Amino acid sequence: MIYLDYQATTPLAPEALAAMLPWLESQHANPHSAHAPGRAAKAAVEAARDDVAALMPVGGAVSFTSGATEALNWAIKGTTGPIVTLASEHAAVLDTVEAEARKGRDVTVLPLGSDGLVDLAAARAAIRPGTRLVAAMLVNNEIGTIQPVEQLADLARAAGALFLCDAVQGYGRTRIPDGCDLVAVSAHKIHGPKGVGALWIRDGVTLDPLLHGGGQEPAGRSGTLSPALCAGFGAAARLAKQRFGADHAHAEQLFRAALAHLDGDWILNGSRDERYHGNLNIRRKGLDVARLMSDLRDIAFSAGSACASGSGRPSHVLRAIGLADNEARSSIRLGFGRYTTEEELLTALDRIIAAARSQKVAA
Repeated sequence: MIYLDYQATTPLAPEALAAMLPWLESQHANPHSAHAPGRAAKAAVEAARDDVAALMPVGGAVSFTSGATEALNWAIKGTTGPIVTLASEHAAVLDTVEAEARKGRDVTVLPLGSDGLVDLAAARAAIRPGTRLVAAMLVNNEIGTIQPVEQLADLARAAGALFLCDAVQGYGRTRIPDGCDLVAVSAHKIHGPKGVGALWIRDGVTLDPLLHGGGQEPAGRSGTLSPALCAGFGAAARLAKQRFGADHAHAEQLFRAALAHLDGDWILNGSRDERYHGNLNIRRKGLDVARLMSDLRDIAFSAGSACASGSGRPSHVLRAIGLADNEARSSIRLGFGRYTTEEELLTALDRIIAAARSQKVAA
């Protein structure tokens, strides 16, 4: 199996697995207990917290969550007042702000250009005094575009609003701007375990709780933490920091090699330059993606976001950049990174190109 679905999830790093195993095999104490084993578990959680925070801006604290979906819900529902966000956001943001709108909260969703980027002039007009929260994704999970988050955060601050950054796809891969007030991340997108994420909260920012109970986390999030998951997250974050340059260079090389390998029948979706280069979202006129995936079952790639797979709807991100439904449905997403070899990627591309051509011949 050639795995090219890094935006959906990444392979677990051996270092993360090694960090988790003791807490799964023999060290089972509750990290919120006062006895010695509990204190040892708490120490592991706090060490992991420091590792996760090391990739965040300075001047805030990390609260562990069950994942980025919870973190984003908490950040949005824990605030009040008008919200401005983008049409390309993850469902965890768009569905949450839609739910808030049904309760009477004012919501503005900004459109995108054909390159997948927000128009800063339109953002400037929408983010005005009275806005309370601006939410934008750093690296898009479907087309890899990198939004001008730093400028959006500046606009939010000038309007007196908080800025929420969905950094799930960018965390550990690109710098998170200092102007963020809230940052949501997930372990399994950086070679850590599934089931744990975090919300970084700037000092002085307070949120209403999403979950009520013991209030175990620094910002009041309730629930017993898993030392194993936290330790795995911490190890993955520590490794991402150590390998930041090497991982970035590897993704760049793979992206260049992939683009050079494609023929002229394929079109890149989204900006070529303002994007994370571990994402290759491409389309081919008339491509039957379902048939392609059936023909290439030993290659793991995606027709879009894993969170929306099986819905039958064309990607909202591809529609937001102006693609017709048939263009969106003829697009595929290849995600690659640390453990992908160039040989694997080019072999997969050869087979994808050949299978796509055979469709055209058969037609």
